[in-house]
Amino acid sequence: MNETGESPKIVNLNQRPKPSEERVGDLLNGVRGIATLRLQRSIGNMFEQVDDALFDLAEKAENNAAQMHYFDGMREVRKRRASVERSFLTGINRQVGELARPTQQVTASSTLSNGTVELSLVADNELEESLAITSLVSKHESRLSRELFAVNQRLSVICGGHKIDDAGNPVAPAALTKAFRQALQELPADLRVKLIIYKLFDRYVLSTLEELYQEVNLQLVRAGVLPQLRHEIQRGHGAPGPSKDATTVRSSSSQASNAEEAVEIPSDVLQTLHALFRARRSPGGGQAAGQAGQVSSTGPMPSANELLGALSVLQNQIASAGPLLYASPDESSALGNEVMQLKEQLLNQIGALRGERPSRVATIDEDTIDLVGMLFEFILEDRNLPARMQALLARLQIPYLKAAILDRKMFAHRQHPARRLLDGLADQAKGWSEESDRDRRLHDKVKSIVEQLLHEFDDDMDIFNRLLVDLQQFQELSKRRSELAEQRVAESTRGREKLEQARRRAAREIIERIGERKMPPLLHGVLARAWANHLVLLLLRQGESSPDFRSALHFVDDFIASSQPVTDQEGRQLLRQMLPGIERTLRLGLANVAFQEQDIERLLAQLHTYYRQQLGEPVDQAELASLDDIGDDAAILVLPDSTQSAAPQSVTDHDAESEPEPIRLDSPEWKQVQSLQPGTWLEFCLPNEAMTRAKLSWISPMSGRYLFVNRRGLKVADYEPQRLALLLTEGHATVLAENALFDRAMSAIVDRLRQPEQTSGATGE
Repeated sequence: MNETGESPKIVNLNQRPKPSEERVGDLLNGVRGIATLRLQRSIGNMFEQVDDALFDLAEKAENNAAQMHYFDGMREVRKRRASVERSFLTGINRQVGELARPTQQVTASSTLSNGTVELSLVADNELEESLAITSLVSKHESRLSRELFAVNQRLSVICGGHKIDDAGNPVAPAALTKAFRQALQELPADLRVKLIIYKLFDRYVLSTLEELYQEVNLQLVRAGVLPQLRHEIQRGHGAPGPSKDATTVRSSSSQASNAEEAVEIPSDVLQTLHALFRARRSPGGGQAAGQAGQVSSTGPMPSANELLGALSVLQNQIASAGPLLYASPDESSALGNEVMQLKEQLLNQIGALRGERPSRVATIDEDTIDLVGMLFEFILEDRNLPARMQALLARLQIPYLKAAILDRKMFAHRQHPARRLLDGLADQAKGWSEESDRDRRLHDKVKSIVEQLLHEFDDDMDIFNRLLVDLQQFQELSKRRSELAEQRVAESTRGREKLEQARRRAAREIIERIGERKMPPLLHGVLARAWANHLVLLLLRQGESSPDFRSALHFVDDFIASSQPVTDQEGRQLLRQMLPGIERTLRLGLANVAFQEQDIERLLAQLHTYYRQQLGEPVDQAELASLDDIGDDAAILVLPDSTQSAAPQSVTDHDAESEPEPIRLDSPEWKQVQSLQPGTWLEFCLPNEAMTRAKLSWISPMSGRYLFVNRRGLKVADYEPQRLALLLTEGHATVLAENALFDRAMSAIVDRLRQPEQTSGATGE
């Protein structure tokens, strides 16, 4: 039936004589000429807009990396524009010519027709491009259905009765979009740039096809091809028409969520998945045809309003059970069963409301129910979420199913408030642990939002906006608190590392200068303890290039030289000349590390006794005997308490942390460690310790150590890279996914639908 209720006029193509090859060639050349002229003009207009669009986005980019993506795209488009246009037009011309040889036609473009995509042939990182293209095709096939139907019928007559449909028509939206996608393969641009170009292709090429079809139809009518044909359309039973909803498609590789990078493309992504659901339910597709386990009934399929009414009853039953308790991870298995049983509960509830249980629901509603069910099944199996948070979020299945029925854009539009709310809840939940949430502030916030949706959501979609604002305010407050704590932890760690680095530098300078020389215990102790502290403070306060630090190193050389045996008069004369400068420098250095005056005098008295002996002067034997008992440990006694904490344990000590097992530098775990960026969350499950989740807060530029904090910004651990790689290798550490929950869920759902024989199992990590 057509839109006026009349039966379509069916043309028996087999009763018409086949046109001669010469006439076929002339007619197709006419079609090709019209298509070439109009498409060349529209594709040119499109590329004229690309520069401005990318430049505007580059100006709005929030960071240099995003800006460079757009500038690189502008440069590549300018270089490749001519070859892309040529490839696109050549492909269309070739396909029009092949219509004259029906047996050689390839209907590869059918993969884009009627909202379906050969998703099994694309990698996950191409999924959004495929969905965007499918959405374009669906919108324009619906919009141009009358004119396109007439073009198909007339081309079928020209081709001797060989049926030409939307999939086989080279100037139909599917074929044009497929040809353009193939031409764009010559453009090595970022996906974000390509999505911008697809939007412009939609606006400047596909949106002008109505005039092209009108001109083609007019020319063929003048040539006598079906002049009386009425523009009426035959549609298969039960096939829902393409939606005109708008979806936002953006690049999955983006680490930020900039609104200016969005590319709005019409239609509903559910239509893209429809074919996969249909294949999954077909015989041999992993699920029996129809809806297994349902009671037969002759009642009509429920309307959307009936579904919403039944869902509201089920939602009220959950809400009236009382406030949610502190969620238990033991609930997960039970909730998993509830997720997959919802369809049966829904049909039973509709039966109770209308007095007659329907046997099934409409295909589009069944797709929505299954998609929401698989989303929440993914949530219950997602290792990125702690079990307690899984149990809380799983309670949202019915409100989200209602939202999906009320607004089909929810799954297709990344900026949809319901989608952003669930992504935000999951992002906050990712870093949750009992230790970091002892006051239950985060747990109670998530619980509060879940309870509000269960108790208050009827059909007002604005509730998702309100709750999203509430969550964002909570996030901002929590972020400010954690950032202050993180800053203190990082500064403290940075200070300790600078101190440790200065200690090592001071120790190395002293050890290298001593070399193989033998030094008396007294002098060795002065260098290893007191003077090492002085060097450390100079490094921290003034740096290694300061004159005072260089002077302090020069003292080390003089002090070591003064300890060597003197065998002649010249050597004794040189030593006497050095001693006043040594004493003066030593006094200043000891005062710098907070020695008390009496301690300085005691040490200098000990040194005077030693040097008198070196010079051959008479020395009291009791004083000399006391020097023989002074060793490295005795040198500690001359240090005041105020400097003990800053003193190195010994100039020959090594790092107290044991060396980790060597890790191959080409191992996946080592590469993973090297690619980690601050803000990444990890889960640590160390032997004999409670599981904890921590965020990489800071990577030391000095030591390369990785500092981890909890969601409150408090330090959890810090690891040197080799140790962290070993934890990943042993399975004691796991990097958690950074992309949004909805994106991960959709990717996992597509993977499951590609394998219809798989009826259960993990939906991904």
